[in-house]
Amino acid sequence: MNGDGRLTAELFPEEKPQDECGVFGVFAPGEPVAQLAYYGLYSLQHRGQEAAGIAVSDGGNILVYKDLGLISQVFNDENLATLHGHIGVGHVRYATTGKSVWENSQPTLGPTEFGTVALAHNGNLTNTKELMAKVRKLSGTDLRGELGRGSSTDTAVMTALLGIEKGAESLEGAALKVFPQLEGAFSVAFMDENTLYAARDRQGFRPLVLGRVGNGWVIASETAALDIVGATFEREVEPGEFIAIDESGVRSHRWAEPKRSGCIFEYVYLARPDTSISERSINSARLAMGRALAAEYPVEADLVIATPDSGTPAAIGYAQASGIPFGQGLVKNAYVGRTFIQPTQLSRQRGIQLKLNPLKEVIKGRRLVVVDDSIVRGNTQRALVKMLRDAGAAEVHIRISSPPVRWPCFFGIDFPTRGELIANGMTTNELCESLGADSLGYISLEGMIHATEQAEGDLCTACFTGRYPVDVTSAAELSGSDLMEVL
Repeated sequence: MNGDGRLTAELFPEEKPQDECGVFGVFAPGEPVAQLAYYGLYSLQHRGQEAAGIAVSDGGNILVYKDLGLISQVFNDENLATLHGHIGVGHVRYATTGKSVWENSQPTLGPTEFGTVALAHNGNLTNTKELMAKVRKLSGTDLRGELGRGSSTDTAVMTALLGIEKGAESLEGAALKVFPQLEGAFSVAFMDENTLYAARDRQGFRPLVLGRVGNGWVIASETAALDIVGATFEREVEPGEFIAIDESGVRSHRWAEPKRSGCIFEYVYLARPDTSISERSINSARLAMGRALAAEYPVEADLVIATPDSGTPAAIGYAQASGIPFGQGLVKNAYVGRTFIQPTQLSRQRGIQLKLNPLKEVIKGRRLVVVDDSIVRGNTQRALVKMLRDAGAAEVHIRISSPPVRWPCFFGIDFPTRGELIANGMTTNELCESLGADSLGYISLEGMIHATEQAEGDLCTACFTGRYPVDVTSAAELSGSDLMEVL
């Protein structure tokens, strides 16, 4: 048992779908770069809670500090004070490819013909197996052999490719040759000793934005991170774009024609509500999903409550559209986090109570509409319905602000396999009965898309429809967080 007193996600019957990572980069001479990276990563903590790291350069050397744990556990005033420089790259990690071990924490560090590269990656490549074979052929390095003492992630493969690329005159040129070889999702921030770089895959699966801070520049996974460090939003890094930032300013290269397929689950759950993606406020999108849900699945009830915190905006929208009052029916323990305490049967049984507790005086005798963003395995909702009934709820009506999740994600979200997704094995009526609810309603695909204010063709909806915007055959052959370990 780890002595930090926090609880692992494994204690809970169902963890929400998780994004792989959050990335942050800064080029700001004269600014406290390490501190800016720390605060930026703090605002991106929801995107990854398994490891955190920051790399800085003073123009001559790159220093990296990283470890397993939350950003507040990995860094303190003492170790931040050792990170001197005017360029920085930071990362918070949730593992979808590669085990949760120190060696897989980021930024990764690797040699190139032009100096050292430190790289942070959000996403998931779908042709990692083929890329590993290329690295092995050209360099003689078998990344599989590094397991236990080296990184086993697709990020390590990207770093290795930058190191072995020949014929380029700079790291910038090498990157422009490497990116077209990559398939799947990647939003990256990386640097050498003198330059900050950022790039996004041609589909733009994962968000990435550019901002100004003082006389410098910031790269971040979400606009909320810009707000936290006092940076002003400039624009999104476009799908298929590569930018380089140094003392001369910002240089932009188009390495591929964009085929925009932004992840719709960013709007549903993954991104912070105070973030904007493609000029759409995430909070506004979730409010609109709740209003659409009320129109599609009305019910006579006394109170609308949310599964905190992810269901709150949609629940407010449902209340606004339905005229049913919104209230706080569940209290969330804000100090339940992720760590490595081994789960026991008792802890699994108590997991939902440790995370959420009902306000009995609010719930007793009331007909409730309970709004959540998604159902994956169904265990959380089943335990929640029982808890609410035990607290005296007269009726429990579940409303979900996304359609049934029926397909796995290969682009950076840690969904279970198809067999574990409960919507594949049951009809909505059967699932409602299994959960013990009085009714169950999912928002329609059309209603969800309309709430984002994006064109359907600009979004990836594969987890709901099974229509993947790129070929995932190679990735599907070996899926799961230990993909690299079994190649």
